[in-house]
Amino acid sequence: MAIPSDLPPISNRALYAYRVFGKWLSFFYFGITTLILLILIFPIMRLTIHPKERFRKYGRRFISASMRVFIRVMSAIGILKFELSIGITGGNSGGNSDGSIRSSYKNLKSKIIAANHPSLLDVIMLLSLFPNADCIVNAYVKRSIAGGVVSQLYIFNSLDFDELSRACTESLAQGNCLIIFPEGTRTPRQGKAIVKKGAARFALASGCGIIPIHIGGTDKYGLGKKDPWTGFNPTEKYVYRIAMKPELDPSRYRELPGPAAVIAMTKDLSANLFPGNQSKLLHAR
Repeated sequence: MAIPSDLPPISNRALYAYRVFGKWLSFFYFGITTLILLILIFPIMRLTIHPKERFRKYGRRFISASMRVFIRVMSAIGILKFELSIGITGGNSGGNSDGSIRSSYKNLKSKIIAANHPSLLDVIMLLSLFPNADCIVNAYVKRSIAGGVVSQLYIFNSLDFDELSRACTESLAQGNCLIIFPEGTRTPRQGKAIVKKGAARFALASGCGIIPIHIGGTDKYGLGKKDPWTGFNPTEKYVYRIAMKPELDPSRYRELPGPAAVIAMTKDLSANLFPGNQSKLLHAR
């Protein structure tokens, strides 16, 4: 198959074929386990766990645990490696154990988690790290088999902005973290990423800080926007280096007029997610 010109040629065709097969097998496993959750597990949980807020809490935790299992499956078959850090762009922070770093992610409360979005698996990575995570879901999911369950656990982006902002603020006030991809879609392989201003607007409205999360590592060809399903990194497994950057505190921007505060905070967020000025602001949400 044709590999994009910005990537090296396939180094080992047999290993490449195995990794593509492993990716397909992983998604098949994901699909089967998702059906089990939707058809069996969540209906039982909904009937036995009350009130609705308690169901949401345990439902999100269950999804987080399921995502961790999925990551372990992909790691076990040799197609993925997962690394965490705090304050740097890759690798473990000096002096911190993997357990303490994971606890730093797990124990966050009432924070907006804003991440770049290079691949199809990014939301899985983040949900696995934040057991109390709420997130904004594309409205097309409403029409899928998962629509009923998702509507009880997360927030759909079909709401108008005031309603969306109110729902996000209420969720943050309950101690949840809110996962947002400021681009609104996966990062393009070429050209500048377009960063929307919704994360900054939610932060300034709620008073909750933004935690920038940079998703780096090896090239995610085969999981990016418009990539073929037969694609994979031509030379190595997928490595996800997840780096938590310093918090952006909305109080630092309060002295600025409203629109200027939103723009300044979005620029700082963009600088954390896309070092090297590889982004531009979009005047929307």
